[in-house]
Amino acid sequence: MKNKSVSIRSIADELKISVTTVSFVLNGKAKEKHISEVLTQKILDYAKLINYSPNQMAQSLRTGKSKMLVFMVEDISNNFFSKLARIFEDLAYKKGYKVIFCSNENDDEKSKELIDLFNFSQVDGFIIVPSPGIKDTIARLIKCNIPVILLDRFFEGLDCNIIVVDNVQASFDATTHLINNQFKNIAFITTSSNQTQMNDRLSGYETAITKHGMKSNILQIPYNEIFKENNYIEDFMNNHVGLDAVFFATNYLAQNGLQVLKKRNSSLLTDLGIIAFDDNDMFKIYPTSISCVAQPLYEISFKIMELLLPLLQRKQVTDETQKIILKTELIIRESSLMK
Repeated sequence: MKNKSVSIRSIADELKISVTTVSFVLNGKAKEKHISEVLTQKILDYAKLINYSPNQMAQSLRTGKSKMLVFMVEDISNNFFSKLARIFEDLAYKKGYKVIFCSNENDDEKSKELIDLFNFSQVDGFIIVPSPGIKDTIARLIKCNIPVILLDRFFEGLDCNIIVVDNVQASFDATTHLINNQFKNIAFITTSSNQTQMNDRLSGYETAITKHGMKSNILQIPYNEIFKENNYIEDFMNNHVGLDAVFFATNYLAQNGLQVLKKRNSSLLTDLGIIAFDDNDMFKIYPTSISCVAQPLYEISFKIMELLLPLLQRKQVTDETQKIILKTELIIRESSLMK
């Protein structure tokens, strides 16, 4: 039965060794402190026997480290973010960190409330997919010397560590692929947003369209309307009857759009050229498999960990901030090939 009064000192007294030695072993520093394997195992076996569990809060107060990280995304249920989070969780766990996941729904008030809550709880660092209006909140974290990595999007002029993909090139390549497959009237469906990743995807599309002397067809949907019942995409399709291809700027826009196309006329799923930004498991098994721009999930996760670990040890988190830009992969499936 678990004894709530058990402490490191009581273990040390029972085994007749120093409190420091027990502390080093239970905190995973036995090898670093040259404690023998025999003694290490003896301490671990006894701790297990008495069901010893460290007081996380006391440990945090003593070391100044909670060994907790916050991973805040737009929507943790989104296929891209959930897969990314799962990979990162494994990497963090191997380094001795636990991860708190949360969604900000691209809402500034929710973002600020969550950041304040977790900062008060003294987490060690933040990985944040920021909502559009929290630049000052992020700046305050950095000013307080708290490690922060911005993911997927960033704020111009803010000295912060950033990991993104080359959205401009990715969008340009996807649009060019459609053009090379003889699509002449290509629509770009995106969100109405000033965030960097969405601006860059729009820019890549427009650059490719302009380069080939074609007409742009752009639909921008307010973010807070995307997951409601609305007719934005259907009305757009009704007003652009000559479209022969559609490039969706996110995978959730693609999912909504594919539903609209099927409802409108199921043959559109095979007749139109279609590409989505970000992959989705369902895209592979559609009757006509859906081409996509795939972000490098494993590479992003490894880069987060690679960038974050030194920040967690460093005294000044702004010593050498980095902006890491990764390449995407255009996965070509049936939907974007010449009809």
